[in-house]
Amino acid sequence: MNTTPTTEDRIWAVLSHLSSLAFGMGILLPIIGWADQRRKSNYASFQSLQALGYQSLGYTIWILSYLLVIIATSFVMLVVIGRGAQTGQNTDALLGPWIIIIFVVVFGFFALYFLLPIIAAVACALGRDFRYPIMGDRLARYLRFGLAQETEDSQWLDEDHEFRWVVAMGHFSVIMMLWGMLAPLTTLILYGKQSFFMKFQSAQTLIYQSVTTVLYLGAGFLYLFGFVSLIALTGFTGESNLNSPMGIFGLIVFGVTLLIVVGIVLLVPLMHILGQWAGYRVLKGDNYHYPIIGNLVNRQISQQLKRDKEEKLT
Repeated sequence: MNTTPTTEDRIWAVLSHLSSLAFGMGILLPIIGWADQRRKSNYASFQSLQALGYQSLGYTIWILSYLLVIIATSFVMLVVIGRGAQTGQNTDALLGPWIIIIFVVVFGFFALYFLLPIIAAVACALGRDFRYPIMGDRLARYLRFGLAQETEDSQWLDEDHEFRWVVAMGHFSVIMMLWGMLAPLTTLILYGKQSFFMKFQSAQTLIYQSVTTVLYLGAGFLYLFGFVSLIALTGFTGESNLNSPMGIFGLIVFGVTLLIVVGIVLLVPLMHILGQWAGYRVLKGDNYHYPIIGNLVNRQISQQLKRDKEEKLT
């Protein structure tokens, strides 16, 4: 076991942290780095898992922060516009300072998100034990990083917690549209044959995220279909006739598709929340099952393992 970071350790740590700059697409690299180094170097393993957590949890926090900024911005603009209408003041003059403040906050968060992994990469390149604010020390205790090097009976990181952390980050990454599926897919490929827990959790997470993504993209397609149908059936290319049978049918088609889209738009955030809950439950020690999907995947994997065992016996 390495007690000081070697060149290889530092390279993996640097690459894992810098993969955050890919803004979602790089989430597979920390998992690969952890899988390659987990029984070679605690340093590289910990830094890779920390980088994985930063990408998954950090992206989630970043998205939620921007939603809060958007809500706050909308509220402030409504208040300023209302005040301007009452007093007769120039609305542009009132909104000017607020727009500057919002601009600084938005791009400040954006810059901070990319600055931290760069600092982490530089620190790891120098062989230092970098810790992200808030998350780093907690993860070190969770994985027994540091303690693992002080006791002979546990010289490596806590394996069960390693697995749970990787799986949980796959659940949390549901909010990363498309790219979030790379986390459970990479885990399934690398550790699907070595751990039933990893295989089951990664498989159900991959399917769950696929369903969420299909629903999200399907909502966009349905809206486009309804809008195009409305244009085609009401004759917007020339003189429109909404009172004709075709025009009324077009309005009905658009209305139905719009209702379905609204339902999906309301459902997808709930599915994101369920993914976050699944990750939390896994970290707390549960073998979490998604509704319906979890039981189906568990049954399929169990049957496959049973068939494989029977084939070996024969």
